Amino acid sequence: MLTDLFFRRYDSRPMFNSFGQRESALFVQAYRIINEQIWKYYGYNKKVDESVKKIWTDIHDRISMEIGVKELSPIYYSYKTEWMGKPFNNSGWHEMNYVVEQWLNLQFDPGRMDADVFVKRRLSFIELAFRTRENQVEAENASLPKALQQAAFGDPNGRIRVAGIRVPGLGVDVLKQRNLLMNTYFRTNIDELNERFKQADMKLHYHNGYIQVTQDEQIQNQIEQPFWLLVKDVTWKNVSIDMAEAIDRRDTGGRDPSFYAAKALESTIKIICDIKEWSTGDEKGVSDYLNHLESKANGALIQGWERQSMQRFYSDVRNDLGHGPGSKSMPNFSPQQINHTIEFCMSWVKSLINRL
Repeated sequence: MLTDLFFRRYDSRPMFNSFGQRESALFVQAYRIINEQIWKYYGYNKKVDESVKKIWTDIHDRISMEIGVKELSPIYYSYKTEWMGKPFNNSGWHEMNYVVEQWLNLQFDPGRMDADVFVKRRLSFIELAFRTRENQVEAENASLPKALQQAAFGDPNGRIRVAGIRVPGLGVDVLKQRNLLMNTYFRTNIDELNERFKQADMKLHYHNGYIQVTQDEQIQNQIEQPFWLLVKDVTWKNVSIDMAEAIDRRDTGGRDPSFYAAKALESTIKIICDIKEWSTGDEKGVSDYLNHLESKANGALIQGWERQSMQRFYSDVRNDLGHGPGSKSMPNFSPQQINHTIEFCMSWVKSLINRL
């Protein structure tokens, strides 16, 4: 199974000329966040949590597959010792979190590997670990409504027993509280990782399953970070995917990043029309969906001048990118224009979602 990883997406963009104390510290910190805060490898009885071990094994196997090695660091160990005065061969298997830790914190040897490759591969582990946890959280969130229904169905009053006493409503309340704590705790893990990136002077940011380059801290704080938080919900999955693609293509010199940003905005417009039950099925393009947003009968979610702004964008920018130029010159935006179109689309996505 192919896995989308940081080192492959940014393979053509050199980012790290050297490896030093900051990078080393980041990998130690990230490992501890994952091993001590996200998944505790050992339970309270100091025994391996087999469910956590399975997660670490899966991440290890996917990373090693993409790198093209059988194991990140030796899983099997064997050494000679003595027992009761006789030679004895001691052997076994390392725990998977130890295997990853040894690889993640391996001393960098410039004679064996390029610093850029070395750092990007380890960032890929961090990305995949956080993405895995994010998927788990999303699955828990998706299953919450059914769990709440079952908790309430167990007793007409949603009661559970606490110390032998039936307490009304606590079953549902406990589930809600646990879900809130899970989401809040993982949000603090993400915030800590992004702060660690800043401390390591890495212009990187984790959001919605991916580590991506951030070019301007002010834009990151005011536009990008609020955007990624808004589109975390599964409702906006396609918006998140297309915008992530736009940023990846921008950062690696890929073709038409503005086109993918435009797709993200168009998906937002369509989703809102579906949520509001304004879609008719007869729409020919984004213009018809904008009609729904502007319609006074629908409460005029946007004003005429706002509609014109988006309409002009699709007429002058998206259409040029979305259709073959034939014998004309291929559309070619400057880096500044690409940034502007991405920020334009992000800002409009934020604004439209916040109007719901």
